[in-house]
Amino acid sequence: MSDGLAIATGTSDVGGVERRASRSLTTLIVPILLVGAVLSLAPIWLGESRVLMRVAVRGLAFASYAIGFNLIFGSTGQLFLCVGALAGVGGYGAALLADEAGWPLIPSVVAAVVIASLVGGLLSYVAVRRSLGVIFTGIVTLIFSLTFLNVVHQIGGDAGFAIESGSGTFLRSATPSYYLMLGLVLVCLLVHGLLRRSHIGWGFRALRDNEVAAELAGINVARYRVLAALIGAAMLGLAGALFAQTRGRVSPTSYEFAEVDVLVLVMLAFGGIGTLLGPILGAIVFTIVGELMVDLGLLRLVAHGALIIALFLWVPRGVIPTMGSALTKRRRRRPTALQEAAEPERVEDV
Repeated sequence: MSDGLAIATGTSDVGGVERRASRSLTTLIVPILLVGAVLSLAPIWLGESRVLMRVAVRGLAFASYAIGFNLIFGSTGQLFLCVGALAGVGGYGAALLADEAGWPLIPSVVAAVVIASLVGGLLSYVAVRRSLGVIFTGIVTLIFSLTFLNVVHQIGGDAGFAIESGSGTFLRSATPSYYLMLGLVLVCLLVHGLLRRSHIGWGFRALRDNEVAAELAGINVARYRVLAALIGAAMLGLAGALFAQTRGRVSPTSYEFAEVDVLVLVMLAFGGIGTLLGPILGAIVFTIVGELMVDLGLLRLVAHGALIIALFLWVPRGVIPTMGSALTKRRRRRPTALQEAAEPERVEDV
């Protein structure tokens, strides 16, 4: 009975809460267009400040990271603690192919994204074939993340290296690079939304809610989980590659677990795991909060850790699902209140 209820309500063991998506494209496209319209005004608000524009570009990169991670974790319950590493595969891969191998920039980015996608798919395949749970999948992917950081330390040292490809193009201009990253965010949202409304999305939710029941229903668990990892890792790799090109530099600190994965997890937990717009809300809020806490140094990590604990204790489903539930309860109570108000009048008439 409880398993059936979990499937019906869209809850999961990993804490994601997701309403069944409507198949109407209007309900998908309108929110995405509204997000794009609001965020497109940021360059006007930020003025000519290159520093603030760089912060905004970084915020959009993290929004893309959060969407990719949401597709993997929020949709299929795979705890990939290698968000920064997969983004780094895209960033370092594109930079090395373009600068060292002499490839054109676009093919370099495409190749790096493919590599990141295959790495994510391989990690998912290993986790599925070894029947690893959420925690052990997190441990395996965290080991990959630490291994990747050791490799890139050997390649470019602690400081990394400057990227020559893309210099002198719009990629290094503040406003054009902002709109490039904004376009990436909207595309990632659209892809995620379309997946949620397709039969693939139904399969994702079924295996996330109850893997045994999904398998008994004929869903190929391995195929769906690997597919989610392939698409999510491709988003991470593309975001990492484009963000590195806009910065003109790659370094290990840009992809460290503490600097990327922890922050992405906080963003997603705050906005709502499994929701479409949760990553956007989390990225906006914590990009602003991060700038306000920039003087705290390493204490930021402590603050993020404390915030994760607080979120899972008091707002375990995230802001968007909590607000949605509150609005639903209010709508249900309103007719009851009207009926109660009308009841005495009806008795008096009798």
